[in-house]
Amino acid sequence: MELNKKLLEILACPKCKDVVKYEKEAIICTQCQLAYPIRDGIPVMLIDEANALEDQ
Repeated sequence: MELNKKLLEILACPKCKDVVKYEKEAIICTQCQLAYPIRDGIPVMLIDEANALEDQ
């Protein structure tokens, strides 16, 4: 499922406030090395729900 480009433009990592990108059904913060899941087409931008990129 593709996310709306306008939504991606306004999303930021809740931990470091850096820009994020959409990749493989997750929202990725390269600064924090976290992947935020997307459930039912909605990004779950909660630090407690994020997975470390090395876990991916």
